[in-house]
Amino acid sequence: MSRLINMLTRGVVALAKSTGKLQTLQMRLTHGEVKDGMEHLEPYGFTSCPHEGAEGLAAFMGGDRSHGVVVVVADRRYRLQALQAGEVAIYTDEGDKIHFKRGRIIDIETQTLNIRASKAVNFDTPLISQTGRIVSQGDQVAGGVSQINHPHTGVKQGNDQSGPPVLAGGA
Repeated sequence: MSRLINMLTRGVVALAKSTGKLQTLQMRLTHGEVKDGMEHLEPYGFTSCPHEGAEGLAAFMGGDRSHGVVVVVADRRYRLQALQAGEVAIYTDEGDKIHFKRGRIIDIETQTLNIRASKAVNFDTPLISQTGRIVSQGDQVAGGVSQINHPHTGVKQGNDQSGPPVLAGGA
């Protein structure tokens, strides 16, 4: 019976080391037990380095307390609240978030968004809405028109309207 009782326990993160192939945690478990170097099993494609004080669930195979793994870590101090059923979000303690909302809407909130792609970033959407100031070192092509170098046909002087822009790569 004691082996069953020892299989799962709650704990609090004391230290995190995220430099290895598997992250390891020092956990303060129930009844004052401290375990060093507990492997933190994370879902494929997702990783995080928890703050001290985050809560975790540790598992000990067969109740053997000599080698346990942390199967989940949560931090109620920073968790996003009031999501609707079916919504998903990724977030940080600084307030950055990517929120997949109902109605197939994705909200991204951050101080600075750096996207680095070796080939392209593709958006297949009828509308891109942007507020604030755009600072760009590269070109943007919208509807086949370069935003940096877009000559127009039928250029006129003064207040007259010129012709439409020439599509990128030719007329």
